[in-house]
Amino acid sequence: MINLLFSGVAIALLLAAGYWIRGRGGHRPAGTWAMAALLLCFALAFASYVPIVQSTVERIVPQVARLLSNSFALAAATSVLAFMYQLNLEAEEARRRIRRRVILLTCAIAGMTALFTAEQMTHHSPTPHALYVLIYITYLGYTARDFLQQTWEQSKRSRRASQRTGLRITAAGCGFALLYAAYKVFGAISLGLGLNLLPAHAHASCTTPVTPVRCTFSVASPALAVLFITVGLTLPAVIWPVSQFLRRRWERRSFATLGPLWHDITTAAPEVVLDVGTSDTKKRAHDFDFLLHRRVIEINDGILALRPYRPVRVQQTAERMVDASRCQVGTPQGAAIVEAAVLTAAVRTRVAGGTPPDCTAPPAVCSASRDGSLRTETEWLLLVAHAYAHSETVSRAVTDVTDSLAES
Repeated sequence: MINLLFSGVAIALLLAAGYWIRGRGGHRPAGTWAMAALLLCFALAFASYVPIVQSTVERIVPQVARLLSNSFALAAATSVLAFMYQLNLEAEEARRRIRRRVILLTCAIAGMTALFTAEQMTHHSPTPHALYVLIYITYLGYTARDFLQQTWEQSKRSRRASQRTGLRITAAGCGFALLYAAYKVFGAISLGLGLNLLPAHAHASCTTPVTPVRCTFSVASPALAVLFITVGLTLPAVIWPVSQFLRRRWERRSFATLGPLWHDITTAAPEVVLDVGTSDTKKRAHDFDFLLHRRVIEINDGILALRPYRPVRVQQTAERMVDASRCQVGTPQGAAIVEAAVLTAAVRTRVAGGTPPDCTAPPAVCSASRDGSLRTETEWLLLVAHAYAHSETVSRAVTDVTDSLAES
């Protein structure tokens, strides 16, 4: 199961790195290469623990997989900070801080390599190993703490929900990294004092990521740290195209659904159709944000143009029918049915050249409470359009009033 965990995480990270490296419409957001380096380093760190990879490299240099994994982990931690620097700081300041971090990273890896070599030459002396672990965990812990602070503060300032969620997931990953760092500090102290409270290669004796208990710290914690950090930093980049796709689909469907209502209203009041240039219309033929916005404006303008033709008797009849149904009383759907009935009667009267009624119906009860945004207006008109095209209550209310007037 441990092998499956390491292999699975490594493959997932390689795929995520490929997603970030791949150009999206010719635009690469700030921090793209730092993010790709982060994911690639994490992937290589976990891949170094996969048995076939570990056995291959350790045929050349015994136990070198540990040095490779730790070096890649430090490089990934540096990439994390580079990513945040590029997002939060001015370009020059970000470059200055990244250069300083790269120098520290180079020194840390050089020191670890020297101590690893000394450990091999002294037949696994505990002192070089303890110093090796101390360098590794000091750099890793400091970076994780710094990154945790930056991500949490940035999450408070972020306006997009996906960014706030992603940054908080990333902060949780940093918490697991600090837990792993505390475990490694404990192991280094134990080794340096000769207590040997932890085995030299704790992960090798783990049957699952949480058994024995020490494996929760040596295996589960770093795996969860990488998983949370990867998911948290990748989440906004994945959600953005998905949300754009869903928004465009909603705009396209809403535009089509409003078609019958728009057609009848603009037939009754053709003056509300906006005059847009032919070239601009062709250019935006597939821009449903523009087309939907235009359609909503024209329908609302048409409703205003039809105010003198709104019969109050139809409104009152429709309200009684909605009240009789009980299930739609006081709901937006019920108000939309009433409004659709009034509009149906108004459209028919104006198209037929009829005389406006003596008493006109006031606007829909929810008109004053809407915030006027495109989505809010569209959602209201979608309810009205659905009732206009499909509600039997609308047809019966208009017919009843028409028949009553004919009899009188």
